[in-house]
Order: sequence, then C-alpha cells, then structure tokens
Amino acid sequence: MKILLIGYGKMGKAIEAIALKRGHLVSKVDSKKELDQFDGPADAAIEFSQPDAVTENLRYCFEKKIPVVCGTTGWHHRKKEMENLCLQKGSALFYASNYSLGVNIFFKVNEYLARLMSTQPGYDVSIDETHHTQKKDAPSGTAITLAEGIIKNHPLKKEWVLNESSKAEALVIRAYRIDPAPGTHTVKYTSQIDDIEIKHTAHSREGFALGAVLVAEWLAGKKGVFSMDDFLKF
Repeated sequence: MKILLIGYGKMGKAIEAIALKRGHLVSKVDSKKELDQFDGPADAAIEFSQPDAVTENLRYCFEKKIPVVCGTTGWHHRKKEMENLCLQKGSALFYASNYSLGVNIFFKVNEYLARLMSTQPGYDVSIDETHHTQKKDAPSGTAITLAEGIIKNHPLKKEWVLNESSKAEALVIRAYRIDPAPGTHTVKYTSQIDDIEIKHTAHSREGFALGAVLVAEWLAGKKGVFSMDDFLKF
C-alpha cells in the first residue's frame, strides 16, 4: 500500500522504517508547504506532527478522502470538532494517544484497577509521566487517557490537573522531561498503610511505530471515526 507520512521527526523516521520493512511505499512531508505540494495517491496517511499543525493536516486528509491515522497529542480540546468534520467529509480518522499494544493493555488494566479502588476511600491516586525533553505537550496524551480512564471509573475523581492541587476531587498528573526517556507512565494509589502501583515503561519507539503502521493497514478503505477499541476488539 501507499502511505503518506506527515511529520518526519524521530517518530516519523521510526514509522518509515517499519512501513518500508513491511513492503509499503512511503511518501513523507514535514511541513504544511510540502503537504500542499503533495499530489500523489495514498491509501492512508499517518500523522505524527506537532499540536499546532495537526488540525490543518487532518483537514487536508479529509478533503482528499485519505484515511488518516493520527498520533499527535496536545490538541485534545479540538478532537470532537475534527471528528465531526471527518464525518461531514465522508473520510476516515483513527486517533489514539498511544499506538503500543502494551500501552493499550495497560489502559484496560488501569480502568479495572480504578473500579476496584473506587470503593476504597483511604487511597488517593496520582499519575507520573516521564518523556524526553523534545516532547512539546504536557501532560502526555497517554497520561490524559489514563486519567480519563480513572475518572470514568472512580466517582471520587472529577477532573485531572497538571502538577499539584489541594482539591480532593482532582487527579494530579506530574509531568517530567528527562532525556533520553521514550516514555514511562505510573499510576499510584497511596494510603497511610501501603501503596499500589501499575507502571508501563517503553524501551524504544518501535512498538509505537509498528502499531501505527498496522492500524494504517487496517484503516485503508474505511470511512468513519475509529479508536484502538475498534482495532483491538477489546
């Protein structure tokens, strides 16, 4: 298949390597100008750019009817708007904050643990996330997804906040930027008696890249708005 790769940073390069290894043809663009000049066909696009560029990149794909796999984070406040536009244009959008199979299993474990802990008022919960210093947004999209999973299943938590809060209903996410960390996320329940932690540590970008390419293969030819739940059939 022919893949249009939008964004050619470290993640883009990892995706290109996996796509080529799987026998796909890859066209890559790294700016809005290059994207506007792209005139070739594509069976799917994989978008890993920057938060301030993602919506225009998605608009381009919707207009051209190119199914797009988006992994850029930091634009969550416009997600619903872009999903509606995708449906209006009869295109396809697949968004995930993380394309690693292990992380998506971790998301489900996190939700299950939140349900168990919702009946234990003696514990408070928080999230720590660590990424490399070139990551622009904080907290990470993965941390936000973890927070949303807790809030959905733990009635004592109503919102997430970055770094610190004195409100009992606030779920604190602490974001650290340390090189060369690809990504570590820890969910911690703390009481006066003990602590309970679940943790995911990425050793490289290969797992994220492979997941994105597998999703692009799956998305080609489809229309609609999809997530990892659709792909993995959780």
